[in-house]
Amino acid sequence: MPTASGLLASRVLRSRYGIALLLAIVILAIVGAAKLFAGPARPDGGLPVGNASGIPQPTAADDGESVPLPTPTLVTSPGAAAPDQVATAFATAWVNHRGVAADRWLAGLRPYATAALAAKLAGADPATVPADRVTGPAKLIPRAESFVDAAVPVDSGTLRLRLVATGGRWFVDGVDWERT
Repeated sequence: MPTASGLLASRVLRSRYGIALLLAIVILAIVGAAKLFAGPARPDGGLPVGNASGIPQPTAADDGESVPLPTPTLVTSPGAAAPDQVATAFATAWVNHRGVAADRWLAGLRPYATAALAAKLAGADPATVPADRVTGPAKLIPRAESFVDAAVPVDSGTLRLRLVATGGRWFVDGVDWERT
């Protein structure tokens, strides 16, 4: 008399109906295990509305178009220099490096720089400044009420400055230069 495993191997698995039956049993076992380990179902039987991952869910009004963000209103205390004036003054002092001692060059930058930036520039050699003159007005890119980026054209490229407002007064907090 053939054993169950022998019968299974010789007859059931050799027919397409046997394989289909075996696949149906495996699928039912997987679905049953998933239901067993899943959390409690919603009372109304529906799917959950949100998700726990924090990914925003689309709404009926979301057509995928982006809405431009409003330009922030820059905060400046009365009597204080505007960020474009601070950027231009800093850039003018920055390019004033020919025949100037490092401590005098830094002293020219200090009124327009944060304490952190002044400390970073303390060891800089003004002879390495890659520009000699400012060639145009500062162009501002407002990022927040108290944070802007400025691009100041100089004779050899663009001086990029990061300005922050502290108590309504603007100071340069970061310097970069790019050749154009």
